[in-house]
Amino acid sequence: MKENILREKICEFGKSMFDRGLTHGSTGNISALNDDGDLLVTPTGFSFGRLIPEDIVKVTCSGKIIGKNKPTKELFLHQAFYETDNKQTGAVFHLHSTHSVAYSMLPGLDEDNVFPALTPYSIMLLGKVKLLPFFVPGDPALGKEIRGIAGKRSAVLLANHGPVVAGKNLESAANAIEELENTAKLALILSGQKPRLLNNKNVNDVINKFKIEWD
Repeated sequence: MKENILREKICEFGKSMFDRGLTHGSTGNISALNDDGDLLVTPTGFSFGRLIPEDIVKVTCSGKIIGKNKPTKELFLHQAFYETDNKQTGAVFHLHSTHSVAYSMLPGLDEDNVFPALTPYSIMLLGKVKLLPFFVPGDPALGKEIRGIAGKRSAVLLANHGPVVAGKNLESAANAIEELENTAKLALILSGQKPRLLNNKNVNDVINKFKIEWD
């Protein structure tokens, strides 16, 4: 996608998420790769609700930062996904969405597969979601943690912080992170209710039909 269009799209997705309460204040960040392989990323300290294309920062393949603003302090988090996914990632979203953050604080979660099998759609759009431990925002060690996954997961949930989701493009990444937030909401609503989960056969049928990576 051409850079000027990509800048506009990042702002459009950001505004949509802000307007629907998926982010607040100046939280969250979005990135995407342009046709030249350079990274376009939202700036630090800016609200998704008021972004304009000129605010978006470019980080070239050589690491040069171009733009009037500083990139998000969690740039390394995005770069870790692009560097370990075998060129499958074209966009990354990170939000502090309420239900996802709340769910990440619950005790007894399965760190390797944090969500119960509630719907086929979370499996289809997210695969297994890994719960990562808490890191101070901006800590480069989080990038090392992402690289340690070695491209095996496209979605992670940062404890007491929020979700990070990678996708082939902005639309697929946006759809996936919204599905993650909705799954967290369902899990919270059903907490303690002993819901009827998808059984192992149900899960395997979804995995096989839609060719989902599941390890």
